[in-house]
Amino acid sequence: MSRTVVIIHTNRLAGEDLMNLFADIAPDVTVRNIIDDSMQPEVLANGGVTPGVLRRYCNYAVQAEMLGADLIFNQCSSVGEAADIARGMVNVPLVKIDERMAEVACRTGSRIGVVATASSTMGPTVRLIQRTAERLGTEAVITEVLCAEAFERIIAGDRKGHNEIVLASIHKLMNEVDVVVCAQGSMLALQPELGETPVPVLMSPPLGVQHAVDVLTALQY
Repeated sequence: MSRTVVIIHTNRLAGEDLMNLFADIAPDVTVRNIIDDSMQPEVLANGGVTPGVLRRYCNYAVQAEMLGADLIFNQCSSVGEAADIARGMVNVPLVKIDERMAEVACRTGSRIGVVATASSTMGPTVRLIQRTAERLGTEAVITEVLCAEAFERIIAGDRKGHNEIVLASIHKLMNEVDVVVCAQGSMLALQPELGETPVPVLMSPPLGVQHAVDVLTALQY
């Protein structure tokens, strides 16, 4: 029996990466997509999830279940806290892309560096790590590095400039922490350029997709 995952996106950037990851890890899973590229700009402009974004997100989660989703996958950390609320409105699992990354980070060490390019992603990611550390009974001393210029570069289509800025920030941060968390899923593109690193550098897409597949596998048929 085939399973269906519906991904709720706030942009098109991560779509291909996630589709490829699901195809590699669980080729029998059918993946569908709901995209609303108005949500992240609204979160950015207002410093957090607005009532409008929350209503839309919850509506998308309900629609995803109506589409036949066995699992709903949240692609964007910026709306992760809306996803937490939407969980209570559906009867299927809702997995956030960065949940397992937060767990791995907290189990790796207490000094955790978080690199983000959008301020809308930094806050939710840091709060997720803090909540995860409390749940696991571990300590989390978080160092935040916001690469705002890199976000402007990627929006302008300058992927090379974006990558150079973020890579420099990651390399600098490695000397200060036990583990580096990449808050934006789009940073997966940097992985080939990182090479060997003295501490783990965590990317949410592969960890998040594996988490979703593990949840699907545990479901009763």
